[in-house]
Amino acid sequence: MSSVPVPAIAHHSLLVFLLQLALLLLLALALGQVAAWFKMPAIVGELFAGVLLGPSVLSHALPDFADWLLPKQPAQMHLLDAVGQLGVLLLVGVTGMELKFDLVKRRGATAMRVSLAGLILPLVLGVGTGLLLPASLLPGDTDPMVFALFLGVALCVSAIPVIAKTLVDMNLLHRDIGQLTLAAGVIDDVIGWFLLSVVSAMATTGLTTGKIATSLLYPVAVVLFAVLVGRPVVKIALRAANRSADAGPTVAVAALIVLLGSAATHALGLEAVFGAFVCGVLVSTCGEPDREKLAPLRTTVLAFLAPVYFATAGLRMDLTALTRPAVLAAACAVLAVAVLGKFAGAYAGAKLSGLGRWEALALGAGMNSRGVIEVIVAMVGLRLGILGPETYTIIVLVAIVTSLMAPPILRAAMARVEENAETELGMGAGEPCDLAPQPPATV
Repeated sequence: MSSVPVPAIAHHSLLVFLLQLALLLLLALALGQVAAWFKMPAIVGELFAGVLLGPSVLSHALPDFADWLLPKQPAQMHLLDAVGQLGVLLLVGVTGMELKFDLVKRRGATAMRVSLAGLILPLVLGVGTGLLLPASLLPGDTDPMVFALFLGVALCVSAIPVIAKTLVDMNLLHRDIGQLTLAAGVIDDVIGWFLLSVVSAMATTGLTTGKIATSLLYPVAVVLFAVLVGRPVVKIALRAANRSADAGPTVAVAALIVLLGSAATHALGLEAVFGAFVCGVLVSTCGEPDREKLAPLRTTVLAFLAPVYFATAGLRMDLTALTRPAVLAAACAVLAVAVLGKFAGAYAGAKLSGLGRWEALALGAGMNSRGVIEVIVAMVGLRLGILGPETYTIIVLVAIVTSLMAPPILRAAMARVEENAETELGMGAGEPCDLAPQPPATV
């Protein structure tokens, strides 16, 4: 019996999808550039592009056009979501490829103390806050403990891309403070993705003792498999691709590795982004590909797929929810806990390492940036049903506000660090402080 061919996508559905994609990309790029002009992270403008087209603005201003452009049919929106998922997986993979573990080796114990203190305190405070938030903010079938654990993970992460861009803009990338912040951020990233995968697995399978054990063991097994089996395979594949003078094979192999890793962890019930991150790290640490050959992949992801992804993330935000007193109060409480936890944790870790209070404050300011990573975490929570529209909006707002806070606080703290150094060493205003520059590191 001959099989019936799958019908092609309908003419109208394809038209709507192409217009959605084009309009989101146009607004994301334009508003991202506007944000950059005002010295804000581009992600702020990219998210706002989605906010303009979503329930916060367009649905109120032009409801008929909004219903036509963003119809409620799941199949239509799944087309846009598929592009967004591809974008976020490759973005996380590229982030893994960009991590520099030599920073961690050079900064060692200090980076570890700052990172762990800056992780544990907001994690604990986030879990406690999640348990205290009104049950009305949670989706009906969400386990309160799973939600609390997820909120804790969302509040403990940091965003390497935002941190690195801030440090570059302020000429701090190769200073001791910049190097320590990035090294601690690398550790944050690794632990954060691991915790996200664990909590996501718990949300999928439940909180029985056996399921919790499985949720903890699976990510460990994935990492061990990546080190013992994936490492030599990736090295062979990249070495073969690098023999070509053209960048195409290297880009294709790197993307293939990330996508296969994502599929593997997704099949295990873990988050696909965890596999993408692990494979990105593998490409960076064992393949050692020519970075010039990977440049086309980074450009495509950062200039096209990532802006579209963050614009689709903005579509899910509903800022009108903040007009409700309960939601606004919850947003203020979560933001306060996020900032206090990260600042206090990083500050404590820095002081334990013998750094001064202004250096510790600078580290706290850098680590407080959550940007890209927290938006990805929020989207994962929304997709898994752990977050509702209100809690999703709250977490994305935390990502935006903390990223906007970092530059002015970091600038003020570093000014005091240099003033103190000049006072103690009798230096002139134009001379460098005691935090000597380090050899350049690519981020």
